[in-house]
Amino acid sequence: MTSSPAPPPVCSAAPAHHRPLRRLTARGRDETHRGVSSLELFFDLCFIVAIAQAGAQLVHAIVEGHTSEGILNYLMIFFAIWWAWMNFTWFASAYDNDDVLYRIVTLIQIAGVLVLTAGVSQAFEEHAYLVVVLGYVIMRLAMTAQWLRVARSSQGPERTMALRYAIGLCQIGWLGLLALPEAGRPWVFLVMALLEMAVPLYAERAHPTSWHPHHIAERYGLLTLIVLGETIAAATVAVKSGIDEHEALGELLPIAAGGLLIIFAAWWVYFAVPIHGHLRSNRQSFLWGYGHYLIFVSGAAIGAGLEVAVEQAVGKTHLSALAASAAVTLPTALFLLTVWALHSRFYKVGIAQQSVLPATALLVVVCTFLGHWAVLAAGLVAALAVAAGVTLTAFGASPERGKGEESAAVPVL
Repeated sequence: MTSSPAPPPVCSAAPAHHRPLRRLTARGRDETHRGVSSLELFFDLCFIVAIAQAGAQLVHAIVEGHTSEGILNYLMIFFAIWWAWMNFTWFASAYDNDDVLYRIVTLIQIAGVLVLTAGVSQAFEEHAYLVVVLGYVIMRLAMTAQWLRVARSSQGPERTMALRYAIGLCQIGWLGLLALPEAGRPWVFLVMALLEMAVPLYAERAHPTSWHPHHIAERYGLLTLIVLGETIAAATVAVKSGIDEHEALGELLPIAAGGLLIIFAAWWVYFAVPIHGHLRSNRQSFLWGYGHYLIFVSGAAIGAGLEVAVEQAVGKTHLSALAASAAVTLPTALFLLTVWALHSRFYKVGIAQQSVLPATALLVVVCTFLGHWAVLAAGLVAALAVAAGVTLTAFGASPERGKGEESAAVPVL
């Protein structure tokens, strides 16, 4: 009688990469096919809710005639949103192990940004920052927990770096904002923002994190896409409401066409080059990452500006045509100039190619003075800049590339 085959051995434990809790250790900077996870994309989509709310409050402030106050509140709120997003983004690029605890802590961070979002209107209208600070504290505590996990899983300089990130002494200063007189808050905010941005420079002197260039470039690119998408959505709703309520198609069509051209051009110029090849060191990456505050804040402000232009065109605000036009043209010029400074100038050859985006930004500002045709004119200028960049690249010298870097898939602007 033949013996039956032995049953397969029963595993006593799940494979290391399937365990619900794992050590939070650094990932390799040379990983291949490193892409954005679904959790990271979910994180970005929830953050865009806060950005949209800040933009809506900016529109309300400008339309009501509180432009300076509204812009200041917008910049402060946007910094809190952006800084929380950026801290998670760079951390995840270096330490994402996707275990159960990592996911839960990240979801807590998302809850924090939703709490912050709930307080945006109070911050703008009543200068009450309690809910905003509470949301920021929730996000900060969750991020601190992640760094403490890294410290527990590491030793030596890496552990020192993780503990420096986790200490978070700046949080005391943010809580102190609640007790300060209203007039002094912007100055204290500026000091606190500078101290916050100095923390990574200090922490990574002990040990640089192993962020992934492709992954970081993709994360920033995705948030830029989401911001531009939200800009289109906000402007579309504003134009639709203007047409439905006021039947002002003739007044709104130039704004709609110009706004669409501006956003299309903004997408084109941002994604014209493979910027990950430029991110080779912490010094380069910090300047690039911090500079994106201007890209994100101006990209979102374009949508708010288009809403203001629509409100002015249908007579729902007493703003002048010049002020309404500036609400679109100034953030557009800032977006183009910042993209040139952070991206495009590293891939250009010759003064003609180098001059396209700075000259376009200047011309867009000049369009401000064209009255009701300002937005359409700015859109046409932006579209012509794309055409000029493509033409100069096609008939000029090829841009220099970094060693081992692939060529751009589209013409350089």
